Amino acid sequence: MEHAEHSNSNAPMEYRSEIGRLNILGFWIFLGAEIALFSTLFATYAVLHNRTAGGVLPAELFDAKLVLIMTFLLLTSSFTCGIAVHEMRRGSLKGVMIWMIITLLLGAGFVSYELYEFNHYVHEGATLSTSAYWSAFFVLLGTHGLHVSIGIFWIIGILLQTKKRGLTPQTSAKLFISSLYWHFLDVVWIFIFTGVYLIGLVNV
Repeated sequence: MEHAEHSNSNAPMEYRSEIGRLNILGFWIFLGAEIALFSTLFATYAVLHNRTAGGVLPAELFDAKLVLIMTFLLLTSSFTCGIAVHEMRRGSLKGVMIWMIITLLLGAGFVSYELYEFNHYVHEGATLSTSAYWSAFFVLLGTHGLHVSIGIFWIIGILLQTKKRGLTPQTSAKLFISSLYWHFLDVVWIFIFTGVYLIGLVNV
């Protein structure tokens, strides 16, 4: 074991323990299942894209300014999350805490705007039961928003543990895994932004 640890002494902090490496590998496998989940939701949305049942159309409700704000918040949070990982590899606990907290604040802002958006749509007559299109819309975006919310609470827990134990190979692996999760959600949002909002805004 000592030899194994020594042989990985030049590796990034999160890869210096066998448990950390296995956990990271396991999480990549988990992301494969997440990709399958969102691929199914996107496929369902694509099939039901024109099934509005004569009701309100997405172009009538989508607000380009609001969508751009949400996109800015989430993509910026991915950038700050990357800085946090960089600080982690430098061994700066303070840097990790600062940049991860900024990441969480940006993520919370995104969720707040999404809840506002959903509430606005409901008041305008677009609900899960309005049409097949809006059902697919709310399920897809709601699933993504739920994942972001779970990520926020998960990262808070990891930060509390890291604050208590310091930057170790174990806590670093958890931070790195949470960053993978966060970046994955940002990638999913890019597909939502393009496939849902941009297309929805031009299809009047």
